[in-house]
Amino acid sequence: MSDGIHPYRELKLATRLYGKSPEALEPAERQRVRLAADRQREIEALILATPDAAQVQVPEPSIDNALREIRTRYDNEDDFQHAVATAGLDVEALRAEITRDLRVEAVLDRVASRAATVSETEVEIFWFMHRERFRRPETRTLRHILVTINDTLAGSERAAARARIEGIAARLQKSPERFAEQALKHSECPTAMNGGQLGTLPRGKLYPELDVAAFELPADGLSDIVETELGFHLVQCDAIQPASTLDLAEAAPQIRDHLEQQRRGLCQKSWINALRRQAAASA
Repeated sequence: MSDGIHPYRELKLATRLYGKSPEALEPAERQRVRLAADRQREIEALILATPDAAQVQVPEPSIDNALREIRTRYDNEDDFQHAVATAGLDVEALRAEITRDLRVEAVLDRVASRAATVSETEVEIFWFMHRERFRRPETRTLRHILVTINDTLAGSERAAARARIEGIAARLQKSPERFAEQALKHSECPTAMNGGQLGTLPRGKLYPELDVAAFELPADGLSDIVETELGFHLVQCDAIQPASTLDLAEAAPQIRDHLEQQRRGLCQKSWINALRRQAAASA
């Protein structure tokens, strides 16, 4: 296809596949985008020629909302207009392409609605066969206190910061229930305003040094002083939630959604393939 045949499709696919504008694509990337745009446009034409498409109406507010959402991706109206023009479009042409997109989506939703209902038995079988997918890792409800090190700031030099965290640690060894109060008074992390709360976390969400310390603690335990690139920390473990597996009742909504989406996709794919076979037979 020559330049500009499917500018909207090329714009969308260049962003989706490569995170670039069409003009920034390498030759091989541009060729792949153009082939994909041609194929997508061909499939859309088959979809929009069906009886289902004739029964679809796209509400104007839906088109307005989609156009508004695209505008929000740009810092200002000038940037938006420049991007549209660079893609070889104007706002009316863009609106027409959005309308086409929404019609295709509506038809595919209509087709997907014909998919067979997922039964309770199918949900249960999936859970029994894939229980490992529904493992919840151990999590811990944690707080911390941070004292930063800044050798260029009086009172925050390494030795001074160490002395401060040691003083806090000594008070907490005597009265661990004062952790939230000490965090509010002394922590230099934004979490200080919430008593040092980090939330309920699995392994791997904190700095490695903090992660190791936090997951060695018993419930209600207080760590030794831990140093990271941010400074010195104390960590308290408020509670431990052991690893577990979701039971069937808990997992069922997630399983049903997965199976329904899978079934809808297969229904759409089968319908499109049938359209393509019919088109090839009549060519």
